Amino acid sequence: MKELNIKKTSNTPAVNFDPVTGVMKIEGRSIPENPGDFFDPLIDWLEEYFKHPVETTSFELSLEYVNSGSSKYLLGIFRILKKKHDEGKLCSINWYYEEDDEAIFSLGEHYRNTVKMPFKLIEYI
Repeated sequence: MKELNIKKTSNTPAVNFDPVTGVMKIEGRSIPENPGDFFDPLIDWLEEYFKHPVETTSFELSLEYVNSGSSKYLLGIFRILKKKHDEGKLCSINWYYEEDDEAIFSLGEHYRNTVKMPFKLIEYI
């Protein structure tokens, strides 16, 4: 399985999903006009990855801004991870937020309370 790499734009985050290390990174702003066009390939890739995942899968998110359409798709991704976690796979989510960014912190807290799996909120300066 190939690594999934998508370059960051002004409306979409950078994506690096590595099937060898099990580290999946999303970083930047997520405000695509058509979120399905951006997120559907990520979801398809994850579904394929979880047919033969590595021992530990870590999702690393560092987002500056997330619109409502992106938020819905992120929750869908987190539900995939939660399902795999409940099936016994080692999956975790690290949600990075900038110091004093209440909106991103609150969104991460909402996701953590919704998916109920290993989910860390990590502040950076």
